[in-house]
Order: sequence, then structure tokens, then C-alpha cells
Amino acid sequence: MKNRTLSLVVFIFLLFGNQICQSQYNQTDDAYLWLEEIEGEKALNWVKSQNAKTEKIITANPLFEPLRKKYLEIFNDNQQIIYPSILGDYVYNLWQDENNERGLWRRIPLADYLSNKSNWEVILDIDELSKKENRKWIWLSVTWLEPDNKKCLLALSDGGKDENEIREFNVETKEFVKDGFFFKESKGDALWIDENKVLISRNFGEGTITNSGYPREIKLAERGKLIETAKTIFYTDSTSVSVVSASFMYENKQHIFIYDLIDFYSMDLYYFSGDSLEKIECPKDVDLVGFYKNEIILLLHSDWNVNNIKYKEGSLISMDLTQALEGKFNIKKIFEPNVKSSYVSMITSKDHITVNIMENVQSKLINYELKNNTWIGEIVSIPQFGSIDLLSSSYCSNDYFFSYSSYLNPTALYYANGHEMKLVQKSKEYFSTENFEIQQFTAISKDGANIPYFIVHKKDMVLNGKNPTIVYAYGGFNYSIQPHYSKSKGIGWLQQGGVYVLANIRGGGEFGPSWHQAALKEKRQNAYNDFYAVAEDLIKRKITSPKYLGAHGESNGGLMAGVAFTQRPDLYNAVVIGSPLLDMKRYSKLLAGASWIGEYGNPEIPEEWDYIKKYSPYQNISKDLKYPEVFFITSTNDDRVHPGHARKMAAKMKDMAHPCFYYETIEGGHSTTSTNEQLAYLCASIYTYFNMMLNNVH
Repeated sequence: MKNRTLSLVVFIFLLFGNQICQSQYNQTDDAYLWLEEIEGEKALNWVKSQNAKTEKIITANPLFEPLRKKYLEIFNDNQQIIYPSILGDYVYNLWQDENNERGLWRRIPLADYLSNKSNWEVILDIDELSKKENRKWIWLSVTWLEPDNKKCLLALSDGGKDENEIREFNVETKEFVKDGFFFKESKGDALWIDENKVLISRNFGEGTITNSGYPREIKLAERGKLIETAKTIFYTDSTSVSVVSASFMYENKQHIFIYDLIDFYSMDLYYFSGDSLEKIECPKDVDLVGFYKNEIILLLHSDWNVNNIKYKEGSLISMDLTQALEGKFNIKKIFEPNVKSSYVSMITSKDHITVNIMENVQSKLINYELKNNTWIGEIVSIPQFGSIDLLSSSYCSNDYFFSYSSYLNPTALYYANGHEMKLVQKSKEYFSTENFEIQQFTAISKDGANIPYFIVHKKDMVLNGKNPTIVYAYGGFNYSIQPHYSKSKGIGWLQQGGVYVLANIRGGGEFGPSWHQAALKEKRQNAYNDFYAVAEDLIKRKITSPKYLGAHGESNGGLMAGVAFTQRPDLYNAVVIGSPLLDMKRYSKLLAGASWIGEYGNPEIPEEWDYIKKYSPYQNISKDLKYPEVFFITSTNDDRVHPGHARKMAAKMKDMAHPCFYYETIEGGHSTTSTNEQLAYLCASIYTYFNMMLNNVH
């Protein structure tokens, strides 16, 4: 599942592992329940058998091996973008190539980085660590002790799982700290209070995780003391989704907040001073997205009336922390959306904040400064018709980095300091784009809603209904999908003569909270109707036709793709369904599924199951209908969305004599791959499949 906002990115994915589903095998008439045994011998034998069948067909295709080799070459290219993370006078980076599959964590002085020097200092070799410890370590995150900037807490995942092991590390000695902080493999996070104290949320044993499988408790761990003696700072009810802590630095002062996530879209917010915990009275559906000086910055998901002034849903606002703790609200509006715009992300610098917004699904960057109690915005001059990703900033300077790309423009990395901006690095053009163009069209959904979509195609495309076309969408969790340059799509699809479409369906955040809320729970069908409307519009324009039309979705988008081929098998001839939810009767019982009840509804409540069952793919597959030969992809190590969804659906279809492809990676977790070699193999498999089914490549 995608995450709600940047403030929760490191936390909301911290889901608990396989032990949750192991205790949930209750009485059911599900004949394929045994496939939920993630590492059960019978289930794994079935997986191996299905993998072999799929690999035999896919890898034998003449397109597969050239694609795999090309992908591996470009993923390992030593001229790829070096993505920066600023800390003090240094830029840190995790580098992966053919000699460093799992990565080198390294650093370079900021001035040298901006001068394109290559004097990188290796801090930790993840491949070497993996060999030494016989683990498949994947880098997850780093939490710094600031302003010391020497010690940190490293979170590492074995094989790409969300479960992580946290260790204290010293970047000066380049070693893990002897007898330092160490937290065994679990879901949860950690942040520094000071050099000798850490706030942690983990699985502390029986009764310390929620029904959703998230941490239920936050403790204060002290250096040299057993974790069993750690003081409990906050404890939530088992029905909440999780407790999460977050830290913001400003002028060398740390500000710590604790979220009690009641459900995926509501929370109680607390401020932790080190001595006490104080609740901040604000709407439960806000997101805390930043901190500047003494201002907490909030994103509103509903209208908020304060002092007889209404602040519109989707607005970015700030308020003084000290006053807020006293119950006084002096609200300052930063950004207010219109019907075509929405907030995406923000970063904080010393003298300003930088906000990334979308207008009609295209990026716009604004620097805001707080002057005389009012936020003043200045638009940053950036290329048009593309997507911006804010990458890194420093609270003690005005330095920040962002990247820009579009479907036909390779990623460009920019550095900015205040109002000055310069190009640092630009990715190679891995496929020729001169003969392609991008257009944006609008489809009309079943209820009359206008659904925008981007289409990338050759300039001389003939409108004969025979153009092989892939439509991709996500449509959930308020997550926005924007057009980005993609080496894999360009080489594997566009250069093969295909057309690529991105559908901005409801359920996402492209047009603010109302766009998301229009596909929540009982309104979920709206997202699927939007997807069909885009397909039908493409057919109406004679761009393609069902014989040449494919669908692609992953995670929540995998559910969408599963619904698409079961509800409208007449529309598609190929469907890739990645890391999906499919059995919506049992989704809330598997791994972190209960945390998504706020999005889909609760299948245990009869009136909510009444609308869920109408689209749940696993319950709606029929032996009497003809379906496209779909391709399921999942991972054994996915401890977020249970691989049993894809396993059971594929097994059920095969037993109904519906042929399908199935491939399950071993490591990689929810993203299904951990190394460039694995990613190259998977990308080659996906686009070989699409070319086989839609482009007549055999």
C-alpha cells in the first residue's frame, strides 16, 4: 500500500510479519486456504511449479533475453543519477551497480558533489555486510543524532521485508557501535532523544501489536539498559492502526510528535517534550507534514472552521506550536487548492519552505517565506509539463535538491539555494524520444465525472484501433500518480511500437481529498468505472481495441487490475497484476490488512461486505466466462500484502481452466525485487508478456 503523506513514509509501512496470518486460519469454505501458508511445503512446491511454467514460456520468447541484458546494463550504468541526501556539509548516497548489488553507502562534501567530483568516501558496504553475516541485507533508512551528525540508527531489512533490524552506527569510525543501541528484527521505528536515549516502537511481545499488526507501544530506551526496563511513553488500544513517532529539527532544537493512528485516515496528535506528552487539539484527519521555526505545518483533509474562518480541505496551513498546546489557534494559510490543483509534498530549509503542488496533474514548485505572520509565495521557474520530486533539504541552510522528468524527458537533478537554481546532473536518454509525443485527454466516467489521462505514442500513430496499448492506474490511498521518465517502459514498450497510458482515476490524490474520498468504501466502484471509461475512450478514439488493450496495476492498483479483468473481461487482452489484494473477504485478516479498513470497508460487517463482495476478484471469478490470460506477480517475502492473494486467485483460475501466468519472487518484499539483476529480470518478464499478448511477438 502507498503511504498517506511524507510525514508518515518511514512509519506507515511498518507492518508486522507472517506470524499474524498464521493464527487466522479459521473455519472457511475456501478450498485454497493452504496457499496462505507462506512457507508451507505444499504451498512453496506449488509456487515453484508455477514459476517454472511461466519462466519456460516467457524466457523462451526472442524478446526476453535482449530486454533483460539491456535493462541490466542501464540499471547498472555508472552514469545514472546520484541521488543526494544532505546532512551538514556532506551529501550521502546509496549506490548500486553490477559490482555492488546491495549497495555502497557513501558520502562526499557538498561542495565537491556540486563540482561533480568523484572523491566519494565509502561508509558501509552492504554487500560485504551481507556476505559476512549470511543475510540478504537491504538498506531501508537512517535516523541521525543531530546536530552531532556522527552517530545514526540504521534500519536494515533481510530480503526486502518490511521487518527491520536497527543498529547504532558511527560514520566517523565506519563501524557499528560496540554495545550500542540494537533492536532485533521487527516492525517499528526508532528516533533519538539524545545521545543516550532513543524512542522505539517495536514488537515487545504478547499484547504489544495492534489488530492491524503495527506497533502498539512506544518506549524510551536508555543506553546500557535492558529493553525490558524501558519506560512506556505511549500505549494505544489494539483497535487503533499504530502508534508512530516523528522528529523535526530546527535551529538545532528537536521537536518530537507522537501519532495515535486510530485508522488510516484519522489520528490523535501529541507533542513529546521529553518530560510530558501533550495533546494538540486539531481535526483527526489532518496530516502533520512539516515544522518550520515554531510552526507546525498541517495538511487538511476536510474543512476546518477556526475563529469564524473556514480553511478549505486540501489546504496547507501552519500554526504556532506554543499557542496550539494552549488551545489557541492562530492559523496561517500557506496554500489553498482549486478544483484542478492539490498539494503533493514539501521540504523545509533555513529561511523558507518549498512546496510541490500539482495543477491538472503537472508539477508546480513554490518557495514560501513567513513574513509578518503571513506566508508569501514565489513560484520557482521549472520546466513545464513534467513531474517534480523533492529529494532533500537542510534545516540549517537554504540548500535543497529536486528532480524533474516527464515521459519523454530523462530525469534531471537540480540544486537550489534560496532563489538560485542550477542543473547538477541529467540522466542519459536511454531510448530515442524524438518520434514520440505526449497528450492529455479526458474520459467521462459512468457518473459523469471527468477523468484525465496521459497518453504517450508515436507521432505518426495511425488511428485504426490496432495500436498495442497499456493502461496503468493506482486509484487509492490519496496517492497521486504523475508522469515520469521510465527506462523500462521506453525500451520494453514504446520502442516496440506500443502506446502507454496513465489514468488518473479517483481514489488517488491528484485533485485533493475529495478526489480520494469519491472512491472510498461503498464508493469504490467509481475508481473502477473511471478505469473502464479511459479504456472505452481509447477505443472510441480508434487508438486501440480490446484485442490490443492491456491493463497494469500494482498493490492497490493490483486490486484494480484484478477487478478490471473480472468485471470487464471484454475490454482487455492482457493484464499484469502486481503484489495485489484479491480476496477481499479475508484481506483484513492477513498481515496489515486490517489497517486498510478505512479505505475499503470491513468485510466482517454484513452491510459493508455487501458492497465489497460486488467487486472482490476472488469471489467473482467464474468458470463460465472467458478471461484474458493474465499475469500475477508477487513475492514470498512480501510481509505487507499477503502473497496468498495472488496464489489463491491463480490456483482458482487454473482449476477453472482459465490459463494464466504466475511468478513469485523470493526476496524483494512488497516491491518484489531487491537488486538490479532481479529488477532487470522482472521488467523483461513484464514487457515480454505484454508484447506477446498485444504486439504479436512470439
